Amino acid sequence: MFVVFLLIACGAKAIKTAVKKPLFEVLTQQPNGGGNINFYEILTEPNEIKMLQNDKKLKNKISVIDVQKSNFIILNMGKKNTGGYSIGIESAVETEANIIINVKESSPETGSMVTQSITYPYCVVKINSKKEIIIK
Repeated sequence: MFVVFLLIACGAKAIKTAVKKPLFEVLTQQPNGGGNINFYEILTEPNEIKMLQNDKKLKNKISVIDVQKSNFIILNMGKKNTGGYSIGIESAVETEANIIINVKESSPETGSMVTQSITYPYCVVKINSKKEIIIK
């Protein structure tokens, strides 16, 4: 009986379930380190994405497969006179033809305690699709 059970167990194949990746993944969201101006940049080409792979905060977060199957977005809020600011993605919707991204910029509440230094908030996002991206 034990031998029959062993033979059946060894012959059974593992059932694989497809795990669907989320539409987007925030790779980094920092209060400091961005550029001087407010801009959104979509990176689609391997040579553009190579720049991200050389960044020490992103070094092990972008694989060779990601370069082929994903697009990346840099969201930069620009120069801010205090801390408490952030930028990120509020929502993302995939349509048949494209990906629609809604950006959310947050400011500190009036009267709240914030860092009294100049900051440059930014965010880097991986979009798990090669479809055209529309930023709103």
